[in-house]
Amino acid sequence: MAWMSPWVREALRCPTCHGELHDAGPHVGGAPAALVCAVCRVSYPVTDGIVHVLGDEATSL
Repeated sequence: MAWMSPWVREALRCPTCHGELHDAGPHVGGAPAALVCAVCRVSYPVTDGIVHVLGDEATSL
């Protein structure tokens, strides 16, 4: 997880259930393609190293 500071990773949570987000998909430029919440079973996209954790951008797994 070198692409994100540890303190940011710890603070970043699912906006729906506040669960932990995990890396998913292939890493592009050091960042994963998405972050996944196992509790809600949704995926949040990562574009150019920026995580989009908005409910309307989530994709069901």
